[in-house]
Amino acid sequence: MKTASLKEWTYEEFMSLPEGGPFRYEIINGELCMTPSPNTRHQEISKNLLFEIESFLRKNPLGKVFCAPYDVVFSRELLQVVEPDLLFVSTDHSSIITEKNVQGVPDLIIEILSPSTSTSDRRLKHSLYERFGVFEYWIVDPEAETVQVFRLVDGRYPAPLESGKSDRLESPLFPGLSIPLFRLFPS
Repeated sequence: MKTASLKEWTYEEFMSLPEGGPFRYEIINGELCMTPSPNTRHQEISKNLLFEIESFLRKNPLGKVFCAPYDVVFSRELLQVVEPDLLFVSTDHSSIITEKNVQGVPDLIIEILSPSTSTSDRRLKHSLYERFGVFEYWIVDPEAETVQVFRLVDGRYPAPLESGKSDRLESPLFPGLSIPLFRLFPS
């Protein structure tokens, strides 16, 4: 992940960055972060996970799931804008969904590791999501074929629940959904 520091980024400046192209843009702790487009395996995992959650939500309208590119604006004061791989906003919090992006804290954020984002996803974004109170944060590791689930307890993320390819993924956000993880990881 490459970063470029400016004294202060405004939301308007952020929105004037070019769309599409080979980079994804985020602003974390005042720094513009650019990452290359994800690889094929990353995209397949993202698509598979989106399919599982979206299929469940069509039968159980508990909220909305979104995939990148789609911004989450945590704060406009010290501008904090991320573009997670997937995110879920429950019906109870649907007021944060705007025409352009999410303005507030999603219930769930999912990041799929890639070589250029692994450190950021595990440290910088973990800290940011915890600080802003994201209830669940999932880190999907394509290499290890695991999913780590961080669930907020008293404002902190304790040690994650880790599941492997032979396990099932469940969440209190989606009562009744049980995703066999082998479906996420293409052979």
